[in-house]
Amino acid sequence: MTTKISSLAAPNWAAQLRKKARWGESAIEASLFAVGILTILITLAITIVLGDQALLFFAEPEVNLQEFFLTTSWQPQIGDFGIWALVSATLTTSAIAILVALPLGLSAAIYLSEYAKPRARAVLKPILETLAGIPTVVYGYFALLFVSPIVRNLVGVEKVGVYNMLSAGLVMGIMILPLIASISEDALSAVPNSLREGAYAMGATKFEVSSQVLVPAALSGIGASVIVGISRAVGETMIVAIASGAGPKFSFNPLDAAETMTGHIARISGGDLPYGTVDYTSLFAIALMLFLVTLILNLISQWIVTKFREQYE
Repeated sequence: MTTKISSLAAPNWAAQLRKKARWGESAIEASLFAVGILTILITLAITIVLGDQALLFFAEPEVNLQEFFLTTSWQPQIGDFGIWALVSATLTTSAIAILVALPLGLSAAIYLSEYAKPRARAVLKPILETLAGIPTVVYGYFALLFVSPIVRNLVGVEKVGVYNMLSAGLVMGIMILPLIASISEDALSAVPNSLREGAYAMGATKFEVSSQVLVPAALSGIGASVIVGISRAVGETMIVAIASGAGPKFSFNPLDAAETMTGHIARISGGDLPYGTVDYTSLFAIALMLFLVTLILNLISQWIVTKFREQYE
């Protein structure tokens, strides 16, 4: 009799547990959905504000859309609005940063993933990630007061000024190094051990396994880390505002002083710009250009991840 009652009561308990689980899962699902919608709405709001103010800039009679995208002189005082004077410095400093961060970050990721012992990894990885927590203002003055004098002594004081894109780019590379190293290390760690064991069984060395097996297998994650690092470098403000120079100049020479898009926005917006003037609305046109560049880089990142993603059983 007892067995019969227990068998009849058991389904009721199971149904109640499933009901409670569904309520919890429904709440979590609704919260995640709300956060996702909120993120989309914030992105749309930013796009609308930038687009609305940028249209006011392009509607000005002294602004020519063709000159904005094709000329290389940015002097609002005389009506020159060539965005390439700012884009060139942004691309130069970002290129230097990725040339520094990619080899160092990938090397650090390979070491942490394949060579470091658990105790060494537990110590080194938090230290590496500490670099990501340093304020960018500190990085900026580090570039200006420490890196720039070294660059001037090595290259020549007469060839390099106190403010230069090389110093800013080098320190930006140090800043994004933990980002690339962390994402790349996660991608390498996600590669199945069967690939490692198969390569070792065929007589491959640890370096051969790392460079010829693991890196190609984790290429999608490594590529995504590079694009994210570039996006972070393109959007960096304080380092370039402090160390790169103040003044738009079309130049791809890293030894020159030039102003990036973010540095120009930071410098100009800090003054007393009257609302609705050309100088004021030009900031939104620059910000929209920066937003589009970052969006394109993120789309490229998604394409790389999709194109080169490896599927393992």
